[in-house]
Amino acid sequence: MRIVNRFAEIIDWYPKDMSKEERRLVFKIDWLVLSFTCISYFTKNLDVSALTNAYISGMREDLNLVGNRLNYATSMYYVGYAIFQIPSNIVLTRLPAEYYLPAFEVLWGLFTLGTAFITSYNQLLVMRFFVGFTATACWVGNMHIVNSWYTRQELGKRNAIYGCVSPVGAMFAGYLQSAAYTNLRGVRGLAGWRWLFIICTIITIPCALIGVFFCPNVPDRTRSRWFTEREKQLCVDRLLKDGFAKTRGVDRTLFKRIFGNWRIYVFFVVANIYWLTPYPSGLPYTLWLKSNPQYSVPMVNNLATIAHGATIASTMVCGFYSDWRKNRWEPICYGGVLILVCNILLLVWKIPDGAKFFAFIGLGVANGATNLLMPWLAEFMSHDLEARSASIAIVNVGWVVINCIVPIIAWPTLSAPRYRGGYIWSTTMAAIQIFLLPLPVIMERQEKKKGIDFRRKVLEENGMVVAGLEEKGNGVGDDQSFEESGKVVNEKEVQVNAIAV
Repeated sequence: MRIVNRFAEIIDWYPKDMSKEERRLVFKIDWLVLSFTCISYFTKNLDVSALTNAYISGMREDLNLVGNRLNYATSMYYVGYAIFQIPSNIVLTRLPAEYYLPAFEVLWGLFTLGTAFITSYNQLLVMRFFVGFTATACWVGNMHIVNSWYTRQELGKRNAIYGCVSPVGAMFAGYLQSAAYTNLRGVRGLAGWRWLFIICTIITIPCALIGVFFCPNVPDRTRSRWFTEREKQLCVDRLLKDGFAKTRGVDRTLFKRIFGNWRIYVFFVVANIYWLTPYPSGLPYTLWLKSNPQYSVPMVNNLATIAHGATIASTMVCGFYSDWRKNRWEPICYGGVLILVCNILLLVWKIPDGAKFFAFIGLGVANGATNLLMPWLAEFMSHDLEARSASIAIVNVGWVVINCIVPIIAWPTLSAPRYRGGYIWSTTMAAIQIFLLPLPVIMERQEKKKGIDFRRKVLEENGMVVAGLEEKGNGVGDDQSFEESGKVVNEKEVQVNAIAV
């Protein structure tokens, strides 16, 4: 156990100055929060990735998915996905998450099962819409849960683990489809791609039940049987000390709390442009592999997983690095430069296949930094839990809507694998996002010059006063650019010092 604790200190999982009591508490939080959210997100990505894998494994021929029909089916998923996101995350702040989120997971599992038995393109559109609609609570809901339990020094690493679930799910779906295509094709008269959806459902529905037992909701609303009353209070206190406010409730002021400052607008633009630019590492990469006759279906699936593996490694490095540096936007900028270089290479196109592999895998690497955008937003919105939850959904809805439109216009399947228009688009957006990335930091600094300090406001509202709070000026953004040279002094000092953040 001592070796494990020492390793945790080396990788900064538990800071050296963290008390034993708080380490035990954070370990318990990790076990509950990450187990549920990661398993839930894994099953979602398994179900979503199944469509692309099924398409290259026989669905295209069986359902006559000619032209841009794959794009339309993908967009139909995102239409359903976008409709309910904002209301869902607002409702999530009022209803028990331990029942709300698993219920939707069961529903999307059932619609995934239905996809295994469709016989036409129109039925595929209907199923993809309802898979998207019922999956809407998963990513944004889990993102809200993850970013409600951890301090700034912990958010990067935990979001990295959560972010790795997406490429892991996509990789697993690729291996699963290869196995289904090879071993289950024709079993009980069903094509291999149909078995993929059946297997996904078998995995999804039992995993949903985990949430009922493990999902802890958010700290000041948790009813988890796994926490003592003292631990529940310590969870709230350590976040308050870091400037994360308790629930303010959903009322008429929520609209103003969300849209009354620059945060939602800046992050809506910055995040959505950044998220779009590594797009070629997904479907365009897969279709380029498929266009090469020397690659069999299993080989295409296996080679496609390399980009996902690169994303996993990069996500972990970026998460740990950003916590170590106490800086989110620095690794995001590094990723932005790599995205621009790789998109330029693919725009040129007439380059050796090795250079194309480098560009596609490089975009997979750059994808790792995209997982820092949401914790960065959560830190900027730390003063308002409900507004933070809604903002996460609003920003993500922007990505969903754009992702419905841009692939059809810029990345039509008929243009594969060259995608000249798509690479012009992604290269242009990659150049623009490099200039936009410093904007949150600049706006935050201007805000502080005007005397607006949300962290201090949260502390004062809860009877806490921080003596000697000085700006470090490291450009992290929001309240993360401060360090305490004093201490929290008030009637809650005993409780807060007990966990010695």
